[in-house]
Amino acid sequence: MSTSSSPRTVIVTGASSGIGLAIAAAFLKLGDRVVGNARNAERLQQAAAGLGAHADNFLAVAGDVADPATGARLVQAAIDRFGRVDVLVNNAGIFNAKPFVDYTPAELEALVDTNLKGFVYPSQAAARHMIERRAGHIINITAAIAAQPIQGVPAVLPVLIKGGINQATRALALELAPHNVQVAAVAPGIVDTPMYTADMHGFLNTLQPAGRIASAQEIADAVLYLAGAAFTTGVVLPVDGGMSSGKW
Repeated sequence: MSTSSSPRTVIVTGASSGIGLAIAAAFLKLGDRVVGNARNAERLQQAAAGLGAHADNFLAVAGDVADPATGARLVQAAIDRFGRVDVLVNNAGIFNAKPFVDYTPAELEALVDTNLKGFVYPSQAAARHMIERRAGHIINITAAIAAQPIQGVPAVLPVLIKGGINQATRALALELAPHNVQVAAVAPGIVDTPMYTADMHGFLNTLQPAGRIASAQEIADAVLYLAGAAFTTGVVLPVDGGMSSGKW
């Protein structure tokens, strides 16, 4: 059952696979309703089909989060189907690690579109609704590497954008606190998702002091905590096996 008195309505971007799908499934298992978003409609429908008995409470809304209209459409779809929005999880994101001087204008544009605009536009649409309701949670999925860069993994542009969202999380939390809207972030380290093949895990395990990568469920667990925390706002919660604690 849901941790709240009635089922919550949750929007999850990037919900067709990996962390986003794990987050959507975690809320559904609690009895909540989920509006799942991804750019690829076919992959989103495949994800919905895999949810089994919980699929009736999952509404698939395809669209590019870089488009301002998508954020508004997600919120309106949630209201039309389920009556309100309680939680927005800004999960959609891409990661591109390479030497700073090798980034191309197209790669910068892609990172800005998905990682930055994908935070701004859905959050604006959700915040307008939550301010009116005087209730809600906005949870951003950022990255532990934004707080603790790694010399062996050059990723200046993702660090720039995700680090900025970490700070924006704190600023928006202050702005929305008088409206009883909580804003927080989860900063994962390396996570076992389809982005990484099994043969990469040996190297990836060395990037976190715990000596292993996280499961997508472990990230979802952190999101569930923040979504149920009424007096926790403005925090960036690392889920990274100690990676952001310092040099190791």
